[in-house]
Amino acid sequence: MTTDIIDWATEPADHARPKKPPPGSRGTEYAALSREVKQSGLLKRRPGYYAVKVGANLLLLAAGWTAFAVIGQSWWQLLIAAFLAVMFTQTGFIGHDAGHHQIAASKRVNNLLGRVHADLLIGLSYGWWISKHNRHHSHPNHVDRDPDIADGAIAFTEDHARVRSGAYAWLARHQAWLFFPMLLLEGLALHVAGVRALLDRTGGAKSRVTQLAEAGLLTAHLGGYLAALFLVLSPVQAVCFLVVHQGLFGLYMGCSFAPNHKGMPIFAKDDKIDFLRRQVLTSRNIRGHRFTDFALGGLNYQIEHHLFPSMPRPNLRHAQELVRTFCARHGVSYHEAGLFNSYAQVLRHLHAVGGPLRPELEY
Repeated sequence: MTTDIIDWATEPADHARPKKPPPGSRGTEYAALSREVKQSGLLKRRPGYYAVKVGANLLLLAAGWTAFAVIGQSWWQLLIAAFLAVMFTQTGFIGHDAGHHQIAASKRVNNLLGRVHADLLIGLSYGWWISKHNRHHSHPNHVDRDPDIADGAIAFTEDHARVRSGAYAWLARHQAWLFFPMLLLEGLALHVAGVRALLDRTGGAKSRVTQLAEAGLLTAHLGGYLAALFLVLSPVQAVCFLVVHQGLFGLYMGCSFAPNHKGMPIFAKDDKIDFLRRQVLTSRNIRGHRFTDFALGGLNYQIEHHLFPSMPRPNLRHAQELVRTFCARHGVSYHEAGLFNSYAQVLRHLHAVGGPLRPELEY
């Protein structure tokens, strides 16, 4: 065996390919689960929680930028860059909750909160993300339907890997090794994708007004961000701050989303499966405690979140036992893993996907 073989690649996940659901009608199962969840009161809004959460997050974000202004031209600013990377990701989690209408009963209020937190505060297109994320939630890990597993820098299916050539083939061969380093570019990729989608978007008069408002917020963020960096810091320090800040932001964001579905069952384009199994079988929960809830923005309860996207974040942990028990009762596999084990599962999957491009490494 050559040194290119990764130890954990010898342990293919037993859930690598989905099993067909048993015959018979399954439509009533999700309805029954929904009734249990609704009767438990877990779908009710939590305005007090979100008032504290949003307020504290804004104070910490403002404190970071205030420290940036006070410290001035100094290499200590790289520590502020790391702190702001954490706060940008936490701000993104609030935008995520707003996008799922978890925060307020009013769609207008949620959208306002989402645009402020995404477009203005961290420079990500809220409209682009909503469109992409809704498609993901409708068909998670479904080939040609879920944009999160579309062919791109990373190949998520062997079919995508097999058709690659040149540099893209090399990338797929080594993508398990390169996955975490590539996440350092995720923040930049999200910024660019959102701006490109905004420029390409078309629609009616109402859509154009929204588009202009979003473009204004993104421009305000980008202009203010770059002005702050290059007015306060020396050119070299400003570039270093930008690299550290955006790199760590992308890494944190990517590490928060990667465990959710990568390495879980992938359904072919024509596979038919009921809503309950589509959401549960393709999702992975992360075991942990309240710090895990904070660090991952509640995304560690990915199964509950996918089953009930509008459920307020603090209620997800309370819904877990109810959902897990229901799945056990109906024979639906409910997958949980520790954080580091989840990353190992993701890397095993990425390594296996690149296998057809590494025939020389096989026995």
